Amino acid sequence: MKRLVILGAGTAGTMAANKLRRHLAMDEWQITVLDRDDVHLYQPGLLFLPFGRYRPEQLRKPRRRLLRPGIRLQLAEVDRIDPVAKVVKLTDGDALGYDYLVIASGTSPRPDQTPGMLGTEWRRSIFDFYSYDGAAALAGGLESFRGGRLVVHIVDQPIKCPVAPLEFTFLAEAWFREHGTRDQVEIVYVTPLSDAFTKPIAAERLGGMLEDRKITLETDFLVERIDPERKVLVSYDEREIPFDLLVTVPLNMGADFVARSGLGDELNYVPVDRRTMQSTAYPDIFAIGDANDLPTSKAGSVAHFSVEVFTENFREYVEGTAMTARFDGHANCFVESGDGKGLLIDFNYDTEPLPGEYPLPRVGPFTLLRETARNHWGKLAFRWIYWHLLLPGRRLPLPSNMSMTGKHRPDKEN
Repeated sequence: MKRLVILGAGTAGTMAANKLRRHLAMDEWQITVLDRDDVHLYQPGLLFLPFGRYRPEQLRKPRRRLLRPGIRLQLAEVDRIDPVAKVVKLTDGDALGYDYLVIASGTSPRPDQTPGMLGTEWRRSIFDFYSYDGAAALAGGLESFRGGRLVVHIVDQPIKCPVAPLEFTFLAEAWFREHGTRDQVEIVYVTPLSDAFTKPIAAERLGGMLEDRKITLETDFLVERIDPERKVLVSYDEREIPFDLLVTVPLNMGADFVARSGLGDELNYVPVDRRTMQSTAYPDIFAIGDANDLPTSKAGSVAHFSVEVFTENFREYVEGTAMTARFDGHANCFVESGDGKGLLIDFNYDTEPLPGEYPLPRVGPFTLLRETARNHWGKLAFRWIYWHLLLPGRRLPLPSNMSMTGKHRPDKEN
């Protein structure tokens, strides 16, 4: 039996396991998925949890129920990988041998990496929403907030779903209006980037939306520490931003076992070929989803599109033929903007988000870089698609690589 071990039963790991189980002969391949617990979290739902939009049972399901028959789920903590001996060493002293290894351990918020973030104000006036506990605590924080300065802050890139902090800001602004307290709240959006987003056309559109909602944009802010007693963000160039309520996105990092194994960069992400997701150091190791160093968004859509490419390549690789599929960095993200509307961005390594229609020209049904109610409902509908189509590994009628169909450049409109 050939042994395939997948480290991580999140979005990418679950999709990959289910897709490969369909294609790898049961009597020839043993597939083992390893994770620390049996709770699969629908991470896009965390954005809505602080506003009371979802119940816990809508966001969490047992991992075992999401894996196809013939896939073994092992609950354990990884200590390190020995890529030479092809062994995964566990913290309980056990070991798991493999012939092929897929690292799908994701990325996680690390508030411990910013001095003062985990101080006396943590989850009192300083909150995050990139974890279930953090999003649930923030719901209480918003309810008890009676006015003042709300600061939404990003420590550094890359982060999971880079548009999520903007989405939270738009939703919070709408939430305060709905509750009649918008006049009592000053909202400031603080980013290490030089604009609201990484790509110029989208940055102009999203920055304009912040301005329209009277939200202050503070750019090029690299936080050095948080002073919880004074309630102040302090940057490396000694700029200070005071807050009454801080919603921060801590530094995101890959799994610590990646660093202990000598397989990661400075943020514990595995260097891979950006087209195939194969480790640049060990050919029998692949890293998928948020666990690798691909120069694209760490988003669920990237996990989806890249896993489609990965499974094709993996099947060719284990058969001893050249890998022919190539991932182009395709990302596709709904951006919730409040008031029952949202917009959509679609881009890849080489092409920034452009206006137009998706996936079909003139038909859509979704519009790119323009707020519509249809985009909002598309984002909400994705939860059903995620549980019932995406995770089971069923192919969606969307191309893995980005298409220019339906897109146009603004400078060619006139």
